[in-house]
Amino acid sequence: MSPTPAVLARARAVMAASPVIAVVRAPRIPDAAALCGALAEGGIRLTEFTFTTPDVTIHLRRAAREGWRVGVGTVLTAEQAEGAIAAGAWFVVTPGLRPEVARAAHAAGVPVLLGALTPTEVLQAAELGAAAVKIFPARAFGPGYFRDLRGPHPDIPLVASGGVNTGNAAEFLAQGALAVCAGTDVVPPEAVAAGDWAEITRRAKAFTEACGAAGGGEGSN
Repeated sequence: MSPTPAVLARARAVMAASPVIAVVRAPRIPDAAALCGALAEGGIRLTEFTFTTPDVTIHLRRAAREGWRVGVGTVLTAEQAEGAIAAGAWFVVTPGLRPEVARAAHAAGVPVLLGALTPTEVLQAAELGAAAVKIFPARAFGPGYFRDLRGPHPDIPLVASGGVNTGNAAEFLAQGALAVCAGTDVVPPEAVAAGDWAEITRRAKAFTEACGAAGGGEGSN
């Protein structure tokens, strides 16, 4: 099964309008909806929880119930994808090529971001129906690598993940990334666990300002 053109177009439009995805890895999330609200106040309207976080489907359900556009990452199996989608995940993300995850997402009409690094993997991810290809770890080759990949693959949307921060996010976008993932630079585990929403809003605002991303597109609550 392949994704419908409408699913691909909508996902890409959302990322183009809000090109920062906050990736949350924390031992504890006291209020997932409040966390999404704090990020949105700082300009980040796409949040990715991960399967490395305890009770991730509970957090997805709580945030989605409040109307936030949330996804789930580190998805390794079709069962994980199906459980996350049932909990309200709007998108799913894999760390590498996972055909079974792609099939589960397509069956549910949910966009999938497949992880890749090499040009061959990028092509494989696109052939599997990825709404965008997550280049991970982006720090391995830097922003210039995105310009190089865009040469032979101008129509494949790329997302930079791993090592993206306030100092280099703008360059990743300038070199061809459709979106970038913000990790501990915006959502340090200790701040998330403590429910320090003011600090997370401050960090989100600094990140979006640094990369020139207003974060005001679809994905608003």
